[in-house]
Amino acid sequence: MAKTSAVEKNNHRGRLVKKFAAKRKALKETIMNKEAPMEERFRAQLKLAQLPRNGAKIRLRNRCEVTGRPRAYYRKLKMSRIALRELGNQGQVPGIVKSSW
Repeated sequence: MAKTSAVEKNNHRGRLVKKFAAKRKALKETIMNKEAPMEERFRAQLKLAQLPRNGAKIRLRNRCEVTGRPRAYYRKLKMSRIALRELGNQGQVPGIVKSSW
């Protein structure tokens, strides 16, 4: 099981990403708009720099929903390989069958 503080920090980042997503998108569109005047683009860039860094989507870490483990993460199932194996052996994941020969 991962540290609770690390999981909570990531959850907080997720909330910030949702909160500032629209504002970040609008500012980035203004910055990338080549038709806009240079002063307006520069002001948008300064406003974007004022937003919290943890509000950027790139800062989010994929973590296992079951254990919070940050590595060996399967995006489709939203869990780590270890949790997937344990739940698969118990028969709780549909379509997963342990093979042995």
